[in-house]
Amino acid sequence: MKKTKTFEGKRHVYNTEASTEIGTRAFGNYGDPSGYEETLYKNRQGLFFVYGRGGENSPYGAGEDIRPLTDEEAQAWQA
Repeated sequence: MKKTKTFEGKRHVYNTEASTEIGTRAFGNYGDPSGYEETLYKNRQGLFFVYGRGGENSPYGAGEDIRPLTDEEAQAWQA
């Protein structure tokens, strides 16, 4: 998935295929409408982002999305 998003006042391109996967975590069970899965990535510019997909009642709303993270948020995500 590739998306351009504005983060901290600048436009950045986030691409899951061209980035390094750091880790994955899941919440809920398969088929759970509020369940979702997140994967943390780091791109070539050193920026972190989360690719998430989930059920209709999840934070990703029955689809998929990319959410940029600060370095501190990425460290907390990995903990």
